[in-house]
Amino acid sequence: MMIQRNFETTDHYANGVCVGLIVLQTDEVMEEELRNWLPTQTRLFHTRIASGADVTTETLLAMRDKIPEVTAMLPPSAPISVVAYGCTSGTTLIGEDTVRELIQQVLPNALVTNPLTAVKAKLADLDAKKIGILTPYLPEVTNEMTAHLQSHGFNIVSAASFYEKQEATVCRIDEQSISAALKEIAAQEKCDALFASCTNLRTYHFIDRISHDLGIPVISSNSALAWHIGQLSGNTSNN
Repeated sequence: MMIQRNFETTDHYANGVCVGLIVLQTDEVMEEELRNWLPTQTRLFHTRIASGADVTTETLLAMRDKIPEVTAMLPPSAPISVVAYGCTSGTTLIGEDTVRELIQQVLPNALVTNPLTAVKAKLADLDAKKIGILTPYLPEVTNEMTAHLQSHGFNIVSAASFYEKQEATVCRIDEQSISAALKEIAAQEKCDALFASCTNLRTYHFIDRISHDLGIPVISSNSALAWHIGQLSGNTSNN
C-alpha cells in the first residue's frame, strides 16, 4: 500500500545567484573551468547548442538562429540573473548585440555576457592597451577577432594561432604547447596583457603561473567570462 506523505514547506533552493550557461555541443572545457573560477555558491544551469565539429565562419554563424531555442531550455522556475553564451569566435561573427537580443527574447530581465564582451571588459579593467593574442582558430576566424578588438581600441601587437579547426583537437592541446605559444607571443613585442581565446582551450591549471613567469596579466576566454559573470551578478568572492 502506498502512503502519501505531505511535506511541511519549501525552501529557497534555487534562489541567490543563478547563472545560465549556453555551452557549445563540442565544448569539453568551459563548464569545468567556470565551475572552478566562479564562487562556490554560484548556481549554474547549463544548456547545449548544436555546433559544428569544425570551427569555420559558416559553422559559427549557423548557431545564431538556435540561440532562443536553447535559451528556452533553461529551467523556467530558476531565478536566472545572468546568461552567458559560451563562444568567443561565435560572438565575434554573430555580434554581441545580436546575441544579447536573442537571449533576451526568452529571458528579458537577464543580463547577458559572452567571452568577447567579457575579455574587452577585463582588458579595460586592467587598463591594457597593447595586447598579445593566441587562438586555436583558422586565419579567417582569428582575423575577424583581431579586427574587432582593434576597432574597440585595443592594439594587437603580437598574435599567433594553432590553425586548428577541429574542436575535438582544440580541447586536447596540451599545457606545454599553450604555454610555449604564449611565451613566444610575449617575446615578439612588449604587451600589457595576453589573451588566450576559445572556451575550449584549457588554461585553468597554469594561467596564473605563466602570468607570474611573464610578469603581465594572462587572461583566457573562460577566466574573463567567469570574472564578468561575477561583475554582473555582484558575486565576486573568487575573482
